[in-house]
Amino acid sequence: MKKIIAFQGEPGAYSELAAFKHFGDEISTLPCDSFERTFEAVSSGECSHGLLPFENSLTGSIHRSYDLILHNDVFLVGEYHMKVSHCLLGLTGVSVEDIRVVHSHPQALQQCEGSLAELGIHGIAETDTAGSARFVEAKANSATAAIASKRAAEVYGLEILIEKLEDNPANYTRFLAIAKDPLAVEDPEEGDYKTSVVFSLKNEPGILFKALSVFALRDIDLTKIESRPIAGKPWEYMFYVDFKGHQGATNCARALDHLGELVTFMKVLGSYPRHYVEESGAVHEEEAVPSPEGCPAGTQSEG
Repeated sequence: MKKIIAFQGEPGAYSELAAFKHFGDEISTLPCDSFERTFEAVSSGECSHGLLPFENSLTGSIHRSYDLILHNDVFLVGEYHMKVSHCLLGLTGVSVEDIRVVHSHPQALQQCEGSLAELGIHGIAETDTAGSARFVEAKANSATAAIASKRAAEVYGLEILIEKLEDNPANYTRFLAIAKDPLAVEDPEEGDYKTSVVFSLKNEPGILFKALSVFALRDIDLTKIESRPIAGKPWEYMFYVDFKGHQGATNCARALDHLGELVTFMKVLGSYPRHYVEESGAVHEEEAVPSPEGCPAGTQSEG
């Protein structure tokens, strides 16, 4: 049965591109108008998986994703790091010199700020990049452009005026896959896994040190720690931690049991195969991604 992958955005979004790269070109995709809708599509069984951005190497964590994974009954089952390369898209036959304004997501505008200043182009913030490309196609104004992906250019019939518009080429987004059930593995002791867990602690001296020590004492490598405020409880926090290893592996299971003795709340979000940028092909161009014509109607799709 063909996998259906939910993502936030419109056809041509970076999130849709990441879905094809992570799951392969045999999937169907379901564009969702919000992160909440993406989680709902997975929770309800409408889609087999969802793929959402959780962190960007330049702008940091996407907090909405972290908040929603806490409050939804789904599991993290995959990880994908994608190199984000922005393109300046315009109508066919238009030159860069014709462009006066460019529409895009605020983060994309920020990541291309220097290049836009050199070109003398004014940025206008929109909800997402793919929607901006759709707007440019519909507006049909030769002075208006969008910052979006190569795929968005194909989807909306726009011309790529400039590639690699971003100021910093080391621009990666970490996407995480969600599903209703945890990922099944034959032997949690084997393989290269990462586990994500969220917990809250009592407010007492040294408690965070004690919590993190359960990993250090067992030589478990922490790859990320993030704190998020608890709604309705000023100055109290949830801690999101990623560590190397599978939750079912003996060493990791003991660490989690030990952590459970210190916390007021804990939820293991999932264990999943680690993904490495250097070994993934994520730094390569996007030629392997299927064209819009290869996607079922209404299933293409942001960022």
